[in-house]
Amino acid sequence: MKPIKMMSWNVNGIRAIHKKKALDWFFKDKPEILCLQETKAQPEQVPDQLRQIGSYHSYFCSAEKKGYSGVAIYSKIKPNKVSKGFGINKFDSEGRTLIAEYDNFTLLNIYFPNGKARKERLKYKLDFYDACLKHVEKLKKAGQNIVICGDVNTAHKETDLARPKPNEKTSGFLPIERAWIDKFLEHGYIDTFRMFNDQPDQYTWWDMITRARERNVGWRIDYFYVSESLRERLKSAFIRPEIMGSDHCPIGIELAP
Repeated sequence: MKPIKMMSWNVNGIRAIHKKKALDWFFKDKPEILCLQETKAQPEQVPDQLRQIGSYHSYFCSAEKKGYSGVAIYSKIKPNKVSKGFGINKFDSEGRTLIAEYDNFTLLNIYFPNGKARKERLKYKLDFYDACLKHVEKLKKAGQNIVICGDVNTAHKETDLARPKPNEKTSGFLPIERAWIDKFLEHGYIDTFRMFNDQPDQYTWWDMITRARERNVGWRIDYFYVSESLRERLKSAFIRPEIMGSDHCPIGIELAP
């Protein structure tokens, strides 16, 4: 059997990428699963052509605030169960998490908060991180294999952003944020991309205002993580920087069934 290809992309507005025809690659590649973050749309605002795509089952989770946050999953394989959030209202009201349970793994599509706006949002981000780890540990202890994908909004190591020194005091590269990723990995999760590629200059987000993408002055803040139990089934992990349409680019993995 061929591997299950999963893709993840922060689209910075699902209606915007639809207008740009920026999902054409998806219609051609047809991965088994596509996870989107920052959809910025209520389910009824999603264009008809994107509510149901071919043989894909589609699921949406939106923020209470319109035009903000939001995640979506398109899956050829029908999940056994799909749920929203961690069961904590202050996080779930922002529409950041979809959890899809399959026969052999549980997938969490997560749009992690950005902490740059103010101190309160940084605390919210760190609290969200802790709630996420607690939730996935509960799933793992129940015997589930875990796949987590999405925009984590933190670059882990110096090699994960073009200009580490000037950003040491910027949310997204703060020691306390990076330390959480260390703690998360120590709990038995794998940064899939770094299993296959240890090279610098591999980024997933670029500032649009400064046209940083043209110079590849970027950050790797989008990840696929898997629990240690899936290590042997992981066949590849990759970044698709050539795909345009958002300030992020898609990432993916291939997992043996």
